[in-house]
Amino acid sequence: MKRNIDLNEISDGRLYSSGDMVKADCRGCEGCSECCRGMGSSIILDPIDIWRMQKGIGEGFQTLLEENRIELNIVDGLVLPNLKMDTEREVCPFLDGRGRCSIHACRPGLCRLFPLGRYYEESGFQYFIQIHECRKQDRGKIKIKKWLGIPNLKAYENYIMEWHSFLNQCENALDILSEENVRILTLYVLRRFYETAYMAADENGFYEEFAARLGEVKEKFGF
Repeated sequence: MKRNIDLNEISDGRLYSSGDMVKADCRGCEGCSECCRGMGSSIILDPIDIWRMQKGIGEGFQTLLEENRIELNIVDGLVLPNLKMDTEREVCPFLDGRGRCSIHACRPGLCRLFPLGRYYEESGFQYFIQIHECRKQDRGKIKIKKWLGIPNLKAYENYIMEWHSFLNQCENALDILSEENVRILTLYVLRRFYETAYMAADENGFYEEFAARLGEVKEKFGF
């Protein structure tokens, strides 16, 4: 999801790499869970998020939809999944009664990132701190790569950039395709990257399988 706002309005004005120390660690604030409440449809899921849930809790894409844990919405012209807030409590469906994340080990990438954001450039992206999003003001310092807790972070960052670039290509294509071809593209992206289960046993295997699918889709649509 693109945000066209001044970075200085939402951050401390600095950009960081994964090896930098930032004030992001809120783990001392037990049971806060404010960032898991009232998020609407903003926690958009990318393909590795669905794969992690499939591996971590044994629930695939279709089951997550049927159990109302995720839903589909239009994001920059494409149909993409997001976490579906519990309609009664307006909280994340994976937030337990103690205010803890019940899928912490396989939580989505945007949840891992918070309160950080990504600032995309042509050659990659850097991180920034969202200074108005977390109510805890005395967060501890921690290295970004430790905060994210993702094995082989470099491979993950490359994957994120490839996915971001592909979504941009799709968005540009939507402006010139016929209505019928727009429908074909949006449904194909949803089917190949989300609905069709990944067979990879580990993250390196996922990246290989994702790259193969990405190449297939790009060739099919002439990207």
